[in-house]
Amino acid sequence: MTGPLGLDPTQIQEAWALQVRRNREQADQFRDVPERPDFYAPVAGGFKSDPRRTDEPALDTLRSLVIPGESWLDIGAGGGRYALPLALAGARVTALDPSSSMLSVLREAAAEYSVSGVETVQQRWPADGVPVADVAFIAHVSYDIEELGPFLDAMDAHARRLCVAVLLARAPSAAAEPFWPPVHGVARNPLPALTEFLTLLLARGKIFSVWLGERAAVAYPSPEAALGFLRQQLFIEPGGEKDARLVAAMDRAPRTADGRLMLTTEPTPLGVVTWKP
Repeated sequence: MTGPLGLDPTQIQEAWALQVRRNREQADQFRDVPERPDFYAPVAGGFKSDPRRTDEPALDTLRSLVIPGESWLDIGAGGGRYALPLALAGARVTALDPSSSMLSVLREAAAEYSVSGVETVQQRWPADGVPVADVAFIAHVSYDIEELGPFLDAMDAHARRLCVAVLLARAPSAAAEPFWPPVHGVARNPLPALTEFLTLLLARGKIFSVWLGERAAVAYPSPEAALGFLRQQLFIEPGGEKDARLVAAMDRAPRTADGRLMLTTEPTPLGVVTWKP
C-alpha cells in the first residue's frame, strides 16, 4: 500500500535494508578478525567532546529544541556528544547505548565537565523497560540499522512531544571509503543516509521539518588517530599486508596547513530532522 505521497513504505524500507545488508556483507567478506562484541572499544576515547562547545550550529539547533525540565531519550548516545550538552541546556537525559566503552566515556566526560542530569542505560534499541520521554532523539545511529521501520516505531512509541534525528548526507564511515580500493581492491558499498531517511519518513506518512547545515571536512589531529579510525572501518589488524597498504595510502592523503591528515576535503551536508510522534 502506498503512502499519501505515492511512496510504498515497504518498498522504501526494503531498499534501505538492502543497502545496509550489502554494506555489512562486504565487511564480513573482508574483515581480518571476527567482529568484536564492543565495536567501538578501540576508539571510544576519541568520542569525548566539550559539552559547552559553541562552534557547532547543529548543536545550537538542538539546544533550541530543549524545554527545560523535559525528558530526552538519547538512543545510541555514545560518548555523550549530544547527551551532555542537552543536559546542560536543561533536559533530563536518559542516554542509551549498547557499548559499555562508550558509556564509560560519557560518564568520564560528565564528571570532567561537571554535568548532571544524565542517566545511562546499556541496552540495544529497541529496548525493554525504558520509560517514555518527552523527546526521543537519535544522532548518527540509524545508518546501519537494517530494520529501520521497527526502530522508528519504537522511537515514536517512546516520545510524547517530539522525535529528533541528526544525520549526514553520507554516513560517517564514508570518510574511509577512499581507502577501500587501495587496501581491499574494491569500492565500498555505501550505507543509506539523510536522503534515504527522509524518503522513508515521507513513505511512512510523517510530516517533518529539517534544519540543514554541514559538517566540516574531517581532519585528524594525528596520524595515529586517523589510523585507528581507518583500521576500524576497513576491518583490518595492525601489522599485516593490508595494514601496510593502508599506511602507504595515508601517506598520499591530503594534509591541512598545520599538518593534520584529511579524510575528506569538502564539508558534508547535515540535517536535524524533527517530527511529531
